[in-house]
Amino acid sequence: MKLTKRKGFNFFRSYYDVYNELESDKDKVAFIDALLDRQFLGVKPTDLKGMSKFAYISQTNSIDSQVKGYETKTNTILLPPTVGVEKKDLTPTQQVQVQVEVEEKVQDVNQSNIDFDILLTLINKTTNKSYKVINSTVKSKYKARLKDGYTKEDIKNTIINSVKNDYHKESNFKYLTPEYFSRAKTLDLYGQEDVKQNIKKTFSATNAKNINVTLWKE
Repeated sequence: MKLTKRKGFNFFRSYYDVYNELESDKDKVAFIDALLDRQFLGVKPTDLKGMSKFAYISQTNSIDSQVKGYETKTNTILLPPTVGVEKKDLTPTQQVQVQVEVEEKVQDVNQSNIDFDILLTLINKTTNKSYKVINSTVKSKYKARLKDGYTKEDIKNTIINSVKNDYHKESNFKYLTPEYFSRAKTLDLYGQEDVKQNIKKTFSATNAKNINVTLWKE
């Protein structure tokens, strides 16, 4: 067992998001081990490779700030950190490559964080339906659309704009299912309209205010 006097630290959501983006269990374990060793022992990782290394670099500022804060607050110093995966230790070419990989990975994390509970609530309120769940197959379709380049704002606009279509009104919105809004064709048809001037025509003033919130996890 590795001995440490530190009792705990804040495990930020960004750590969890980056961890989930790592595809292999080996990379996940390597990232978590490096995070824990740095937080509890003060030791910077020296043997991280591939995506686990990029993942750690993306969180370096946050991790180091926590360690520094702990040391300042307790007037103690954890074990002297070894030279680890800092950008200053890389060649200029490596720095550029690492930065590109990290930025792409962080963008993927942010784009994939749809809060499906809130999304389902918006769909139900908009269509006056009572769908119980968005299943895993449909969730994967939404994530695929984000990877295609559609935005979360496109999805929100599509849901709100579609209920104003006469065809959907006449059919009592029966085709406006969670799956329907995950289609590229649907997003192309409704996603680009400006809903800011029309949202209160769809909802009462109170509901419009409640709906106009952040629908997605940051």
